[in-house]
Amino acid sequence: MKLRFYTLNIVIACLFLGSCSNFQKEVGTMIIHGGTIYTVDSAQTTVEAVVTKNEIIVFAGSFEEAKKYQNEQTEIIDLKNKTMTPGLIEGHGHFMGLGYNELELDLMNTNSYQDIIDAVAEKVKTSEPGEWIIGRGWHQSKWDSLPENVVKGFQTHHLLSEISPDNPVYLRHASGHAGFANAKALEIAGFNGFTKEGINAFHLEGGEVIVDQFGNPTGIFNERAQSIISKHIPEKTPETDVQAFKLAIAACYKNGITSFHDAGISKETIALYDEMQLAGKMEIRIYAMLTGWDEELLNEWYEKGPRIDPDHRFTIRSVKLNCDGALGSRGAWLLESYADRPDHFGHETLPMDFVHKTAIKGLKNNFQVCSHAIGDRANREILDRYESAFTEMSMLEADHRFRIEHAQHLHPDDIPRFAHLNVIPAMQAVHMSSDRPWAIDRLGEKRIKEGAYMWQDLLQSGVPIVNGTDVPVEPINPIASFYASVSRKTLKGIPEGGYEPAQKMTRVQALKSYTLDAAYGAFEENIKGSISIGKLADFTIYDQDLMTVDENQILNTEIVMTIFNGKVVYEKIE
Repeated sequence: MKLRFYTLNIVIACLFLGSCSNFQKEVGTMIIHGGTIYTVDSAQTTVEAVVTKNEIIVFAGSFEEAKKYQNEQTEIIDLKNKTMTPGLIEGHGHFMGLGYNELELDLMNTNSYQDIIDAVAEKVKTSEPGEWIIGRGWHQSKWDSLPENVVKGFQTHHLLSEISPDNPVYLRHASGHAGFANAKALEIAGFNGFTKEGINAFHLEGGEVIVDQFGNPTGIFNERAQSIISKHIPEKTPETDVQAFKLAIAACYKNGITSFHDAGISKETIALYDEMQLAGKMEIRIYAMLTGWDEELLNEWYEKGPRIDPDHRFTIRSVKLNCDGALGSRGAWLLESYADRPDHFGHETLPMDFVHKTAIKGLKNNFQVCSHAIGDRANREILDRYESAFTEMSMLEADHRFRIEHAQHLHPDDIPRFAHLNVIPAMQAVHMSSDRPWAIDRLGEKRIKEGAYMWQDLLQSGVPIVNGTDVPVEPINPIASFYASVSRKTLKGIPEGGYEPAQKMTRVQALKSYTLDAAYGAFEENIKGSISIGKLADFTIYDQDLMTVDENQILNTEIVMTIFNGKVVYEKIE
């Protein structure tokens, strides 16, 4: 008791006399200074220095003031005229898909069918007979040219089957909404008769097995029909899961990503993440969406309620619903038929009654609902179901933060509904850069100009946009998505002035979509997304100022350092 009284007297004396400054002084574990620091905090948009204490920001302001937090143990990081922002947040991606893309055949940079053949031929050389060859990343609409034989805009399996007669091959489309199998994989899946009637027996609601004029399978499986092949692919092992997990973290660090919105995880993935967290290896912040394909899993979590991780490493409080397909595979669900396939409207891959039911259960059990929608009909149908649920539950004004993932193509009448219903569009700007050159063939000029990639219209209506890449659909590189956001150009820098330039984001908007607005989309704006006192010490450092550098130099920007939880976790070797 005497010791406590003595200490209290010292504190009181210090307060009145202004002495004992060393007694009260707070010491930082890290001081960062020497470059432009963008805070994404409206109170002070740039600062000279930032001080952290362990994992928390304790000061942001002038360097002179920051030095007061220094002692002999404080780590000093001199930016040397480089630029720092809050740690970037991947607002929609597939974390384990990112990791497995590092392990499997990466077809992201293939420019022709022949490139695919060459890549598989090399893989065959090192594969055991009968071993599955799995890959992802091809996109026929991005190729320099299509092969001679195409069916409904896709290649056929014959060349693939010739170079891999003994190894089953399955190559997922870059979008993940279609897949390409060779004859050996078709044989394993039971496609032996090759009659039209036999093929029809394999059709699934919400999917399509593409066949040629004789009714023979071409090897292309669209949307839910992919399960016909995928159920025969050997399951991943615990060892490869851990390897992919570690590779995904490393890829995030290299790209300045400190938080990741994981768009649809299974019971098995939850178990893996729990194991990694228990072992102290969850060195990334994952905001996870439960996969809507597993109703039993959803019901289990409705009963348990959201998991808000106090360590901010692995939070579960949302549900991901896959409601249509992709534009590239003509699976996006449209109000009017495809311009380049007049009899086709895409696919409703999940019954809309289930969307309504999930919205109700989400509201009742405090879960955010995030619905994948690319086509204008899918977006309208989901907004209708959300609105019905909000009305039914008297929660139109509630802070539910329901989301639509992609919101890529909207009917003009539906654009203001996002703000009216407080629904957040989570849009990947790099999709515009990759898709816009050929998307006009799918939708036609009118629909493109009035409703595709409507970033500025949505922002001006009063809703934030959550940015990202949808990795592994696109590479995780945030610089590419930032460039697409502000230029509306392809990554080759065309066209001059950008596509539909009125919809460009400003650089401030683009940075906010990757930081504070992305944090808002996960109910985490009070702990991350800006460099503000009390928030988590996650930072991304660049070799040049992406906020002021000439537009044609943005893509040359490199991540040179990533700081996660107050520690340097990546540093580019000079």
